[in-house]
Amino acid sequence: MASVQMYNMNGEAVGSLELSDAVFGVSVNEHVVHQAVVQYLANQRQGTQSALTRAEVRGGGRKPWRQKGLGRARQGSTRSPQWRGGGVIFAPKPRDYSFKLNKKVKRLALKSALSSRVSESKLIILDEMRMSEVKTKTMQKVVDALKLGKAMFVLEGDGDDVRRNVVLSARNIPSIKTSAVNNINVYDILKYDTLVLTKDAALKLQEVYS
Repeated sequence: MASVQMYNMNGEAVGSLELSDAVFGVSVNEHVVHQAVVQYLANQRQGTQSALTRAEVRGGGRKPWRQKGLGRARQGSTRSPQWRGGGVIFAPKPRDYSFKLNKKVKRLALKSALSSRVSESKLIILDEMRMSEVKTKTMQKVVDALKLGKAMFVLEGDGDDVRRNVVLSARNIPSIKTSAVNNINVYDILKYDTLVLTKDAALKLQEVYS
């Protein structure tokens, strides 16, 4: 089992936490990680792009000039794609880009992403992350104490007021993202330079994915 240093909100080492190899020590499968990232990005697409084909553009019903005898190329409509104001060839239409992954594939991808953070020393464990009030300045002090750049904080949940204060305090810091442990995804884990887990969140991940 991997042992990771644990810190408090002041950036002081307060012990260590043993992480399960079944979740944080698996062999990284780059293929399933890539699949999970592609699926996440595809599922974020709204799919509302739309343009008109030549059949849908208004006008162009009359032949602009006669077929032969003028020395010009034959034309049947002023709404053909080569005309200004004409339709679009193979015009994009609203569609659903989302697709599904098997549950086992998604679990393996998440474990691989978490394991890569551990192996690259980009995982920080906090003994707890609690704030009595909404204060961006306090959250920034935590970020500075841990010497973080672009980081994601993962909390055990977001139901109580204390965790809600953390989320609201962090949302105005561009380089910081917060997430509940049941909402994390492979894309965000890899997007941010550092993954910060509370002790409870790390134990919850081990409980769910072991």
